[in-house]
Amino acid sequence: MKQKVSAFKNPFYLQGSLSLLMFFMAWGIWWSFFQIWLTTRLGFSGTQVGTIYTFNSAITLVLMFVYGSIQDHLGLKRNLLLVITVLEMLLGPFFTWIYAPLLHTNFLVGALLGSLYLSFAFLAASPTFEALAERMGRRFGYEYGKARAWGSFGYAIAALCAGYLFTISPYIVFWLSSGFSVITFIILITGSRTKQSTIDKFENQAEEAKEAQKPSFKEILQVFKLPELWKLTIFIIFSGSFYTVFDQQMFPEFFTRFFATQASGDTAYGILNSIEVFLEAIMMALVPAMMKKIGVRRTLLIGVTVMFVRIGLCGIVTNPLGISIVKLLHAPETAIFALAMFRYLTLHFDTRLSATMYMVVGQIAGQVGQIIFSTPLGTLHDKIGYQSTFLIISAIVICAAIYAFVILKKDDQDVNGQPLEID
Repeated sequence: MKQKVSAFKNPFYLQGSLSLLMFFMAWGIWWSFFQIWLTTRLGFSGTQVGTIYTFNSAITLVLMFVYGSIQDHLGLKRNLLLVITVLEMLLGPFFTWIYAPLLHTNFLVGALLGSLYLSFAFLAASPTFEALAERMGRRFGYEYGKARAWGSFGYAIAALCAGYLFTISPYIVFWLSSGFSVITFIILITGSRTKQSTIDKFENQAEEAKEAQKPSFKEILQVFKLPELWKLTIFIIFSGSFYTVFDQQMFPEFFTRFFATQASGDTAYGILNSIEVFLEAIMMALVPAMMKKIGVRRTLLIGVTVMFVRIGLCGIVTNPLGISIVKLLHAPETAIFALAMFRYLTLHFDTRLSATMYMVVGQIAGQVGQIIFSTPLGTLHDKIGYQSTFLIISAIVICAAIYAFVILKKDDQDVNGQPLEID
């Protein structure tokens, strides 16, 4: 058993944290304003924006399984992430000279090409970065939630900066994203050259032995035959998928409408978004302790309840201060879904398949939900407005919460992965 040391003295914790920090900065600085850019700068309707998000989700859906299976085979190797990061460096040129012009000249071709690029470079990359950091945490003795908190911190910094820079020119944030991706690439290269003596000092031999037995492609495909997988998939489709449908596709423009000018609304949204993600970073560090105290199943149920309350209140509250307070509930909700779902999977399923399982349940299911809901809810918003649409989404989420109460396993039931430590 390796002696525990301070997280900041663990080079693997530093590698995982820094790579997540820079990736989420590169993603958050443009993604947090993507919907506002499409609606207020490019002038697209709710239906058109829904179409773009549907294309994004459809391509990401397939790609996540590919990325997950590749990363499970690679184990701790960063080859896949290095290729992804090279693609991320191209975001500034792509948005400036290809994506925006093509959306105006041929919308469907532009939406399809843009979705191909965004899925390969960012949307399917996020869970791949997270899966590698989680695997490194089990292998080299650090808590994944603490490393993931740095990702939220990076997103918060980026969103805050974007709130000011976006009002000057959206293209500034696109090019900054490319710059942050260069730094991410350097961090990944540096981390891949860790000395063997350092690996020996921190490596958990039991986890190393387990990881050494690489899952075959047949074993990865067997995942799709597990009934429990499909039960969880249905839960995420009707809950976790609303992170993009509600929070990215609808909420940004809805919030900025409360302000006298678009510029003041954009700045206020950037500040609010950054405060929320700063709180999310804090919650990322607290949720692991929460799971040890009350269990993974109860933590997940609390998360979906917070989602129902938050989206429902957005359909009722009619002033910017109230909406801002409600938005902050997104912090505990996101942390719970990101960490508790991952821990649920590593508790009840084979940890060798953690990347694939997380892609299928934590991410691909969400993409399926976005394909189902993005365009219809975008059209519904065009017809009945944002707040009535939010109440409908909230009703769907409460049904998902009831379903989760029935299907989620207790923490001591069918423990086929890493057992939960209880305080």
